[in-house]
Amino acid sequence: MSEQNLFKVTIDNITIEVPVGTTVLQAARLIGGQVAPPAMCFYSKLEGSGGKCRTCLVEVSKGSEKDPRPMPKLVASCQTQVMDGMVVENTTSPEVLEARKGVVEMLLINHPLDCPVCDQAGECDLQNLSFEHGASNSRYEFERRTFDKVDIGDKIQLHMNRCILCYRCVYTADQITEGRVHGVLNRGDQSEISTYISAAIDNDFSGNVIDVCPVGALTDKTFRFKNRVWFTKPVDAHRDCDHEKCSGKVVLWYKGEDVLRVTARKDQYGEVESFICNTCRFDKKATADWTIEGPRKIEDTSVISSNHYEMAHPLPVIEKNEVLIEANKKMFHKKIK
Repeated sequence: MSEQNLFKVTIDNITIEVPVGTTVLQAARLIGGQVAPPAMCFYSKLEGSGGKCRTCLVEVSKGSEKDPRPMPKLVASCQTQVMDGMVVENTTSPEVLEARKGVVEMLLINHPLDCPVCDQAGECDLQNLSFEHGASNSRYEFERRTFDKVDIGDKIQLHMNRCILCYRCVYTADQITEGRVHGVLNRGDQSEISTYISAAIDNDFSGNVIDVCPVGALTDKTFRFKNRVWFTKPVDAHRDCDHEKCSGKVVLWYKGEDVLRVTARKDQYGEVESFICNTCRFDKKATADWTIEGPRKIEDTSVISSNHYEMAHPLPVIEKNEVLIEANKKMFHKKIK
């Protein structure tokens, strides 16, 4: 077996060796943490994705060992391949942080302030991005672009007002379904996601466009307005699905004993680990349909983890202290007198 050629790259003062052809974003994700730039359009499992949202912009202060000149402009890390000796700045560059703030402002120009009624709230990538990099107010003074809500399938609703045109749903339909019937119509600020001649999205894997959407543009109609995600309890489960392309590995979102929705499992970057069919997603909402594996591990920074659902029997906050209890009783009776 021949040795693999490796390039050495430094990102935010952390050096790592990666295979030739690795992008800056992929290298940063190997390091992990805050070093990895945010990405709203790139999806590692979708070929051709990336290069549209510009949230992953980074500064290349050294091109390579052979040509140490810095790149003249900020570059999209999801589209820029690593060169040997390259030095990249993400969180350590004030220019990058300021540019990212501007990108967030552009993404929010037409985005409605409807987080309180959006089913994506609590697990929305744009919400997280705005919280970390967005401005406290908007400078936009013109009329916003608006669209009517449209049902593009019996289980999927499109809120074009929330769409950031990341193209993830288009690539998903192209690459994991038998025939795509929706796409991006028109050009410029009139661009919109739509089906051709009002056709409905109807195939075994159409529900995956909901999972890949980074905002609340594509939502599950069976879960619409039923509950907030931070009031539900996510549990890993699996079943032997008859569909050859379906992994059968899902997350069941419980409220009490009821399964409110079923989604594919996602990794730390919000990307689907393996796609699931519509039968698993929409038709199997009884606990008896699944083999339960256990509570889903949720990051501590997520509002979903606020319920501490992973502890079946939570430990007491403090041990019982008889002396303290007696002292409190005396103080209580003293105040009554």
